[in-house]
Amino acid sequence: MGNSDFTLKIDDIHTFIGQFHILEGVSLEVPDGSITVMLGRNGAGKTTTLKSILGLTPPSKGRIIFNGAEIQGQLAHQIASKGIGYVPEHRAIFRDLTVEENLKIAERKKGDLARRSDFIFGIFPDLKRLIKLQGGNLSGGQQQMLAIARALVPDNRLLLIDEPSEGLAPVIIEQVMEAVRQLSAHTTVLLVEQNFIMASQLADRYTIIEAGQSVRSGLMADLVDDQETIRRYLGAT
Repeated sequence: MGNSDFTLKIDDIHTFIGQFHILEGVSLEVPDGSITVMLGRNGAGKTTTLKSILGLTPPSKGRIIFNGAEIQGQLAHQIASKGIGYVPEHRAIFRDLTVEENLKIAERKKGDLARRSDFIFGIFPDLKRLIKLQGGNLSGGQQQMLAIARALVPDNRLLLIDEPSEGLAPVIIEQVMEAVRQLSAHTTVLLVEQNFIMASQLADRYTIIEAGQSVRSGLMADLVDDQETIRRYLGAT
């Protein structure tokens, strides 16, 4: 298909929420096996881009190509079933269910958890220890790890992770980063992250979103040295 080097390609998508034109031309590429981060100020359109990929806020224009096939216009559950996992911001877990129940409910096919448990608990050993604890009794960091682990229960080829470091202490952020690093050996990752230091240490590539448009993309190693671009788009003063 000519897209085999990329798990995901987005080509000039436009997305409306109600009458609001939120995305006004976002393009990005996520190479196979990479960690790619979307950067930008609050309200730039990063979360809407993730939701557009998933069909939760379907784009009205443009193309989204996953594994060489166009997926825009399909229903969210159809898109997910192709192998895309989503970790929304604010750690969307079931607080009244145990860790084990939270993982079980994320199965796409019966037996997913049993097949994947060694892999999941290899990355998140804490969760194995806390398996019978209710989600609401976990710390913020443990809840974030559970939210990511839930997306690993089905065999996903691409993981979309929204703001994993939000509200977490620095030592916990380190643990979450290490987990994302480990799982990227098995699956491609597209990340939204406000914490530039975390993003710069984790991601291979970046795309900057500004006012609903993708304005810069490239290798993270090049961006780290580009103070002018960082100041201009990320307001890191």
